[in-house]
Amino acid sequence: MAPSDTDDPHTLGRAIRVLRDRTGITQKVLAERVGTSEAYVSNIEGGRRDARWSTIIRLLHALGADLHQLADAIEAAEKQQRSSKR
Repeated sequence: MAPSDTDDPHTLGRAIRVLRDRTGITQKVLAERVGTSEAYVSNIEGGRRDARWSTIIRLLHALGADLHQLADAIEAAEKQQRSSKR
C-alpha cells in the first residue's frame, strides 16, 4: 500500500483526539493517566510531535481503547482530512 499524504503525525494526533473526545476527558486528565505532561499530549494531538509505540499503547490504555478503535479513529481522521481539502 502506497503512503498517502495523511501518513504523518497529524493523522495519529487527530485519531488520539477523536478517541479522547469520545471518552469525554481533557488533555490534562489524559496526561495524568499516562504520566506525562498536558503539553506533550497537546503536541501529539496537534501533530507537532510523533509518539513512540510505547506511548501510543499507554495512551490507548488510558483511553480504554484498543488497536481496532485506533484504526477506526485513524480512518475517521483521514476521511475528515480528505473532506476538508475539498
